Parts: sequence; structure tokens; C-alpha cells
Amino acid sequence: MAARNADTESHAAIIGSERALKPGSRLIGPADPRERIEITLRLRSQKRQLPDPDKIGALPPKRRRYLSREAFAATYGAAPGDIAKVRAFARRNRLKIVSVDPLQRRVVLSGTVKALNAALQVKLMCYEHPDGNYRGRIGRIHVPAALAPVVDGIFGLDNRRQARPHLVVRDGTLGSGAGGASSFTAIQVAELYDFPRDVDGRGQCIGILEFGGGYRQGDLNAYFAKLEIPAPQVSCVSVDGATNNPGVDTNADGEVALDIQIAGAIASGAKIVVYFAPFTERGWVDALSAAVHDRKNKPSVISISWGYAEGERAGGFCWTPQAVNAVNQILQAAALMGVTVCAASGDDGSNDQVDDGHAHADFPASSPFILGCGGTRLIGSHRIKSETVWNTGANHASGGGISDLNPLPAWQKGIVPPSVNPGGRIGRGVPDVCGNADPVSGYQVFVGGKPSVIGGTSAVAPLWAGLLARINENLGTTVGYFNPLLYAKLRKSGALRDITKGDNDTTGMIGGYQAGRGWDACTGWGSPMGAKLLKAFGG
Repeated sequence: MAARNADTESHAAIIGSERALKPGSRLIGPADPRERIEITLRLRSQKRQLPDPDKIGALPPKRRRYLSREAFAATYGAAPGDIAKVRAFARRNRLKIVSVDPLQRRVVLSGTVKALNAALQVKLMCYEHPDGNYRGRIGRIHVPAALAPVVDGIFGLDNRRQARPHLVVRDGTLGSGAGGASSFTAIQVAELYDFPRDVDGRGQCIGILEFGGGYRQGDLNAYFAKLEIPAPQVSCVSVDGATNNPGVDTNADGEVALDIQIAGAIASGAKIVVYFAPFTERGWVDALSAAVHDRKNKPSVISISWGYAEGERAGGFCWTPQAVNAVNQILQAAALMGVTVCAASGDDGSNDQVDDGHAHADFPASSPFILGCGGTRLIGSHRIKSETVWNTGANHASGGGISDLNPLPAWQKGIVPPSVNPGGRIGRGVPDVCGNADPVSGYQVFVGGKPSVIGGTSAVAPLWAGLLARINENLGTTVGYFNPLLYAKLRKSGALRDITKGDNDTTGMIGGYQAGRGWDACTGWGSPMGAKLLKAFGG
């Protein structure tokens, strides 16, 4: 009787859930109807509308009042009545409740492909693709009309790959870090950028998001022993079944090692927590939510060295609107709770691995609530001799551009130029800041039992995360979301080294973006002068 009632209910589409196939996909056939999968339902906030964090972000850190995670949950978590409606929906459709988290506005359900096809009015199919085979769907997800206003997004039906690490491994042997184009330790880079001394991030927690790979404790021990500094406390959190799994994907292992070792070298007194998640859209939403709302570890800074091209012009709707909305809402929550989120802007210049001749920004770095981190080539030993936009050709260059997904924030008005693409859209410009990223002047790390040199904007996100952990310790509070303050005041403080030479053109057709005085879509406002930045924040 329950099933017949479910079949006769009127349904409504989940706004923003539309999916298309990845270009180059080939149909294999229907998904196995007996396969059991998990999905995440993200529910609306009981307060309906989150406050605009720009007012907080424009204030000096010591004048801010942040919400605790507990206070945020009480005001902006999911309503008990909405959760009850999801429970009833699950019972009617023979779906199992796996977990419920009102703080994260998250309900996880599991069911067979057959049950989910019927309950959500989708048709899950299997496809072959050069990036990896995946389970996918076409069109929108539908739920009973009474439930549609409750659900902001449903994630997990589609498991296509949607995360790439932003790193480049350098060939050749290690350099000394002195003179010329040589490799550096993270500590040497921190010294060149004059990071605040006599602080090591003590009392802070740096969260790191990873979508594959893993780390070996032996590698960490060898790395920090060579630097002759204490190894930081490192732990991991499993999201959606992903775990610390080194040895399967060497590229992803390099990413994990780079992130931990740079952040840990800069802020050795901080606790580092690594959140491992699948490289899917569901993985993005759930991992970011898990880190931001982690009531146990309470990260004050989060570093993300992965991303994926916005890809609108390429078709395939790589990012669904519901995912972009969910990620932006989670980042808004982070801002209200005083958490800074740093993200790599990409390693493939203006095309961002979309070979359609147009320029593309990388998400989530293109979110207005993230500190987007671009890349440079740094030359120097005891002082900086030169710093230019990282662009070594062969699609290896600092990511940056104008967002097709996110509108122009108020604090970027009059600063960001039109996109180089036809139509000249003016949207969120990225990056905001930069740092050493060129593998030619890359970072010495230890991965897979041996030393290596790695670059990419992957290195810049944990570099800034470590710097901000040091600044937080000195201030006695967190700088949190500070993009409005950066664009209004910090850029005028002399705390950022303006990068004026180079470009990130890799499209071969439309073109890219040129560095110049002031903000640009290659390096933002520039690289950090750490001690001056601390002073500008009020330290």
C-alpha cells in the first residue's frame, strides 16, 4: 500500500539538480538495479537565509564576533520537522536512514539503484569515459512536491570524477634553494616571505581536504627530521567511506604529502586534520561540510589543493548549480564561524584543462567566500631577487580568470576586468593572492619513501594556511573570512608584493590574463610579506 501511495504522489524537481553527460561519454548500459548506494540530502536552514558575511569580513579580526559551531547549529541547522519529512519519505520508498546531522543539514540515505530510480524519478546508467567510468544520469532529480522546499540538494547518484589535484612534479634532482631557479624547503620560502617569527601556529587546527591518495607516517617522520623541527600532530577523518590510502595513486599521494608537509613545516605547532573524501560532487559537499562543522577538531584554517574547471562553455554541466550553491553556503557558514578557507586556483593557466579555446576559472577557488591562491616563480636565497607569474608552457601555469558561475562580489567592483571570452562577462575574479608555485622553484618534500620536488598552486593554499595559523596565534583570534578587508584595506598596507610580469595564457586561441600593477587574474594582489600582513591585521 505504501509503495502505491508513493507512486501516486505529485513530484517536483530539485532546482539546480540538472545533469548532462560528460563530453566523450559512451553508454555501457543501465546501472545494476541491485547495487546499493548512499546519497546525501542537504536540507534547508531553519532560518531560511544565512547572514551576509561581508559585514564581518570587512572588520579587523579583533573587532569581530563569531558564532560557535553550537550556536550556528541552534540557529541555522536543519529543523526537526524537515528531518521528520525526510524520514517519512525514506520509509515510504524503502530507503534506509544511514545518518542524520542537523548541524550539517545532512541526511544520508541508502537504497538500491532500483529503489532510488523510482523514489527520485531518475534513470541511472553506466558510462565509459577516458577520465574513468562512472554512474550517471540526465536531467533533474524529482521528489514529492511536499518535500521539494525542504531539500536544497541531493548528491551521490552520479559518481563521475570531479576533483583534480593542482600539483606538478618536477623532474631532476633537488636543488639547494640558493640563487637561480632552485628548489626550496617550505621554511626557506617562509623566510623569504618574512613570515611572523616566534610563532608556530600553536593552538590552531589546519584542516586539509583530500580526494584521493594518502600519507605514510614514515614519510612525515623523514621529512620533519631533515628539517630538524618537531613533527606536527596529524590525524585523518574519513568522509563517505574514503580513507587514508597511500600507494594506489602516486599523483594523489604527492598531493597529500605536499599539503601536510608545507602546512606542517610552516605551522609545526598546529594540529593538522586531513579529511579524505571521494573525488565526486557528493565528496566535495560532504568533505567541506565535515571540516567546517567539525566540533571535535575545530579547524581555524582549511586548505584545499584540489578543484575542477567550471566548464560551462564545454558543456556537460561539470558543476551542478545545487553543488555550487551548497559549497557556497557551507563557506558562508565558515565565514560566520571565523574559519578561513584557502584554495588553489589551478595549474593549467587560463584554460584550466578545458580544451575549447576559451578561458575558464576553477571552482571552488572561484567562490567569493574562498581565498583564491595563484602561483609565481620565486628566485632568491636570503632575499627575493625576482618573482613573476608562473607559466612554463605545456598547460602549466597559474590558474585564474573570471568566473562563469559566481557573480561579481561587491568588494571586487571596479577592480575586476571583463572576461577575455566573448561577451566579456564580469564575474568573481580569481585569484586573490599568490605564492611560489613553479615546479622549477618548487618545494622539497618526501613521498613514497624518497625525496621529490613538487610545485603547483597546490603548494600555495597550504603555504597561506600555515601563514594564517601563525597570524591567528599572534592575534589571539582568527582572521576568518577577510576578502572584503583584503580588497578595501590590506592591499594598501604594503603587505603584499605586487607581481607585474608574466601571464597565464594557455588557451592558444582566446588568450589569458596579463599581470600588471594592482590586482590581476594571474596573481591577485600578490605574494605575502608576512610580518607586514600581521601588522595590517592588527597584530
